[in-house]
Amino acid sequence: MKKALAPAALLLPTLALAAPGQVDSGDTALVLVSAGLVLLMTPGLAFFYGGLVRAKNVVHTMILSVVCMAVVGVLWALAGYSLAFSPGGAADRFIGGLSWLGLRGVGGDVVKELAPTIPHTAFMLFQAMFAIITPALISGAIVERVRMKAYLLFVVLWSLVVYTPVAHWVWAPGGWLRGMGALDFAGGTVVHINAAAAALVFAVVLGKRRGLRHPSVLPHNVPFAILGAGLLWFGWLGFNGGSALGANGLAAFAFANTFFAPAAAAAAWGLLELFLFHGKMSGVGLASGAVAGMVAITPAAGFVTPLASLLIGALAGTASLLAVRLRPRLGLDDSLDVFAVHGVAATLGALLTGVLATKAVNPDGADGSLALLGVQALGVAATLAWSGGLSWALIRLVSLFTPLRAEEQDEWSGMDTSESGERAYIHADESSSLSPPAAAHAPGVVRPAAAQHG
Repeated sequence: MKKALAPAALLLPTLALAAPGQVDSGDTALVLVSAGLVLLMTPGLAFFYGGLVRAKNVVHTMILSVVCMAVVGVLWALAGYSLAFSPGGAADRFIGGLSWLGLRGVGGDVVKELAPTIPHTAFMLFQAMFAIITPALISGAIVERVRMKAYLLFVVLWSLVVYTPVAHWVWAPGGWLRGMGALDFAGGTVVHINAAAAALVFAVVLGKRRGLRHPSVLPHNVPFAILGAGLLWFGWLGFNGGSALGANGLAAFAFANTFFAPAAAAAAWGLLELFLFHGKMSGVGLASGAVAGMVAITPAAGFVTPLASLLIGALAGTASLLAVRLRPRLGLDDSLDVFAVHGVAATLGALLTGVLATKAVNPDGADGSLALLGVQALGVAATLAWSGGLSWALIRLVSLFTPLRAEEQDEWSGMDTSESGERAYIHADESSSLSPPAAAHAPGVVRPAAAQHG
């Protein structure tokens, strides 16, 4: 994360300010609350993705997100945080070291190079939430056909081999992209471009879902998708706002921008649907547009004005909608258009940061320029190449140990049954309300599986 503005430039002089290197209670409270908001985003993503798939796959789809909270959370404590943020010695430009393995030495003190006024543990926890949601984003491209064992093994490897180096490049004091002046306030490159590249590669390797008459399927539960988008938007305020690492004016800019950009993106998507493409404004379209705006403003949230955030959001909503409409013509089965939304919007946001950034918002940032645009483009290209290439290698490695995708019959019957042994919706036999209950339906008797449908 980029450093916050100097507190004296942001707060009234009558307030008591903590000097850099000392814990500030207000800054700490903001970051801890923001960590909780970002954690909420992963269940929100589960609802968003779960609502967009077919009913027979909703539980499995949601588990693909929720399981990252467990697995990646443990990995972060054991090794991920150290590899992402500890000093890396001779390799510090590219990867962190091992000094903080098992969170050894991560306590209540302040590490000024990372966060000048909050406890080290608070910074570590906040960063954990980013590491958790990033691989969960990948799952949207491979739902309705990926096996849980293969996905879990991939997530473990990807989190350590792909995510932690990119986080180090961009956010750690010695990272090479940070040293070049690349701006990524809250994860446009580290989270969204990184995940989108892996998602696209995984979808191509897996191949198309079986039995689809059309390149897209109708969402089985639009309210789930809208609820998920709402939870994401709520949590995203902490995702971006908390990245200021202080309760200050920079956080206020980031919070404001995280409202205005998604609003403009949702409006652009919905209005294009209504007046240009379908003659109707859909709930899924509004939700998807809002997500595109959240993604696009993420790299820019602490570097641009609210007016600029409206422009970024409107352009992101338009670009992502066009990408979603183009994707089926390319023959790609990125199930929930992860690349079309996260990849396209994050790339646009990163590049526009190079144009629209201003030191009037963040003196520790930079003003937009052709040179900054070039650095931003380099960061995007490097992350796409790194994540795409290594993800392909990791997927191939995983395939040597376990099948990547479900059997054909399991796809037809639904991943919920074959992979989780659960169903989202169990409907009672309609005839039971018209005739006396049979013995098979008596209390304590389990109905045969064939009688359960829905």
